Amino acid sequence: MESVGSAAHRPVGVRGLVLASHPIPGFAVTVLGLLLAIGIGLTPARVTLFTVAVALGQLSIGWSNDRIDAARDKANARTDKPAATGELALSVLTAAAVLAAVLSVAMFVLLGWRVGIAGLVMNGAGWTYNLGLKATVFSGLTYLVGPGLLPVVGYLALPALPPWWAPVAGGLLGLGAHIANVLPDLRADEATGVRGLPHRLGARAAIVVMAIVLAAASLVVVLGPGSAPAPALVAAGVAVLLACGAAVLGLRRPNSPFAFYAALGVALIDVVLFVVEI
Repeated sequence: MESVGSAAHRPVGVRGLVLASHPIPGFAVTVLGLLLAIGIGLTPARVTLFTVAVALGQLSIGWSNDRIDAARDKANARTDKPAATGELALSVLTAAAVLAAVLSVAMFVLLGWRVGIAGLVMNGAGWTYNLGLKATVFSGLTYLVGPGLLPVVGYLALPALPPWWAPVAGGLLGLGAHIANVLPDLRADEATGVRGLPHRLGARAAIVVMAIVLAAASLVVVLGPGSAPAPALVAAGVAVLLACGAAVLGLRRPNSPFAFYAALGVALIDVVLFVVEI
């Protein structure tokens, strides 16, 4: 019996599925994956397979997050969560999350068995976070692993091995995005027993760490390959300034979502730099 919502028969609700998928970060990661695939030189067919696989993986992670957190979101009166309000049946959300996960790995496998294994681990990092690591000091580890593996999966689809700095930058971006995403919900999370790495650091320390890792990611991307042209250095400087701006605003207004959007902006700049550098 479903524990969230009382209606016996609720519509599937396309709107509910979209909202429950965490559309903004999911779309952002998919676009980053698309740019990465094009930049490293995958064929159009493989770019399509890779991008759809990434998108499905993001859908599965978003849907599993809302499914697992449905009761907690209801307790926090989250009106933006369709599973918590009863707009979306839990059975539908469960089926959607599992189906998307299976299809994502299947499409990665079509790019090669090594790609399939790496893609499974990448998606698994997000699921592991949702299933419990989000409430532990190791919450940041899942964000180091998942985004860090994105360029690895892309290069394996060539097939080739990525340069060392690509997964390092991806992991740093992931960790920064994790902290930025959690900041507005620190108090609500702790009230329901969720104490991940940002919660244990505290708001101010977490903001400083976020700025450092985001800035470090940009420096790794632009300096990792060796010499960099002046435009790349300027773009990296903009990314560093954006990370610092997110930190300043975050210290003043910890509940503002700006830090998260700034993290996405830094990620976009870094992926463009990555494409230029390779």
